[in-house]
Amino acid sequence: MRRLVVKKNLITLGIESSCDETGIGIYSSNDGLISHKLFSQVKLHAEYGGVVPELASRDHIQKTVPLIKEALKESSVKLNELTGVAYTAGPGLSGALLVGSSIAQSLAWGLGIPALGVHHMEGHLLAPLLEEKKPEFPFVALLVSGGHTLLVDVPRIGEYKILGESLDDAVGEGFDKTAKILGLGYPGGPALANLAKKGDKDRFTFPRPMTDRPGLDFSFSGLKTFARNTFFDFPHEKANIAKAFEVAATETLSIKCNRALKHTGYKCLVVSGGVSANLSLRESLNKMCEENDVSVFYPALNFCTDNGAMIALAGHYRFLAGQSNQNYEISIKPRWSLEELQPL
Repeated sequence: MRRLVVKKNLITLGIESSCDETGIGIYSSNDGLISHKLFSQVKLHAEYGGVVPELASRDHIQKTVPLIKEALKESSVKLNELTGVAYTAGPGLSGALLVGSSIAQSLAWGLGIPALGVHHMEGHLLAPLLEEKKPEFPFVALLVSGGHTLLVDVPRIGEYKILGESLDDAVGEGFDKTAKILGLGYPGGPALANLAKKGDKDRFTFPRPMTDRPGLDFSFSGLKTFARNTFFDFPHEKANIAKAFEVAATETLSIKCNRALKHTGYKCLVVSGGVSANLSLRESLNKMCEENDVSVFYPALNFCTDNGAMIALAGHYRFLAGQSNQNYEISIKPRWSLEELQPL
């Protein structure tokens, strides 16, 4: 095993490659986030209507190292000044995760510095800490993306208790599938949100699934089916259907967040993940939080979707706590619960 280099100013390189975006971030204990680069594969997958795992993996292979070089150049950080390499170990697509893990472990081994696999959703959860105004612990976190819908009790970094989750489609998946039903193409979520701006919120009323019963779990599959049946009956009202779906989905999330806050007694809500960029969701949550004297925090819009900055930050906190994978094993966890993580 190579000797691990320890320096006062810890500089962490973060690599995100869990799905269809290659993200690189560099985080310094002295200066915070000093560089981040992102390449989206949207155009690559658009003609297929969704992410093709093999194509995603190949593109990560081509883009990761050049993006690392760009980030280092932008930050004026030399390769041998890095003190740790963090990478997304899961959850995510196996092939895509292996690309990030292989590059991260190889780079760390060559430099004699520690490497660490980071949980993708912990990265999202901590992304608001990149902002100047940061949430204070404890808080409830709503993590909403294409693959996850989670309500999490967060007493401190690394200590996570899942309060509720989707029993079928994640909310982002619901947005994407409904967009596909309406023929809006890929990526579906942003396309549906844009179309919804033209819709009449009073034209249709869609159900708020699982809000008429106790509990904090979600279900968005039925809401998607309701949208499909409405589209079958009213094929020329795409904008109104998009609006009705968006309002129903975002209000459902808001209702469950309110329940989670009352359940925990917390007065702070963190919202992160790709769907947290949805303006209708932010409007609904802001209103709910204002009515209940709750503070709400979001990442900057460019850090809502997958990015290397959040992975660098999450890895940085864990390096500070002395955690690392010192045997340089190339390892991934395509399925990985937040509750399995080690508290700091």
